[in-house]
Amino acid sequence: MIRFLLLDIEGTTSSISFVKEVLFPYSKSRLKEFTIKHSQEERIIECIQETQTILQQENMRDYSLEEIINKLLEWIEADKKITPLKKLQGYIWEEGFTKGVLKAHVYEDVPFMLEQWKYMGIRMGIYSSGSVFAQKLFFKYSTYGDLTPYFEAYFDTEVGNKKESGSYEKILATLQLEPEEIMFLSDNEQELDAAAAVGYHTTQILRIGTRPSNKHLQAKSFFDVYISQ
Repeated sequence: MIRFLLLDIEGTTSSISFVKEVLFPYSKSRLKEFTIKHSQEERIIECIQETQTILQQENMRDYSLEEIINKLLEWIEADKKITPLKKLQGYIWEEGFTKGVLKAHVYEDVPFMLEQWKYMGIRMGIYSSGSVFAQKLFFKYSTYGDLTPYFEAYFDTEVGNKKESGSYEKILATLQLEPEEIMFLSDNEQELDAAAAVGYHTTQILRIGTRPSNKHLQAKSFFDVYISQ
């Protein structure tokens, strides 16, 4: 019996184009000014220090703030799933969401089915490469209003890479559920493979442009997701 739905964001609840063409360019355009302006804030200092530590693993020297900013910009361009970058992007997006400059795209089937699943007594959570902070912002400022009340748990790169089975084992430990009680919904075959390797039920969401996998159940939208009760 499925008791918990774990949802991906990009390409699953929301379009890839919104993330690639709106969110990423916004954070890239604001990163330098934002980081310098807020460089004395504890949360920004933490991101800078974490980036410094990562860079020092490649070359044992201290990096200037300008070099760190340039590296962060390179990581955005390359779509790197690196924790301090994801944290900083979340802080930048907060500025855009709260000012009304940004509004998170969500597919129309998503809010309807979140309400249905909640009515069925199914618990729900999010697992995305974006920081937990950014995930909460995303669903609070969605095109369908505040959707955060539907989710009780959020997971990001702090638990590990989404394409590694160990990450899903850590999520299991946090949720204190058996793997067969969880279904993971994602567009990404490798992520689904990693979850299935641990014993999760999986369904691939086939949004426009998604490459179908023959290894997992498939659904064209949340309307088509089958959940055994």
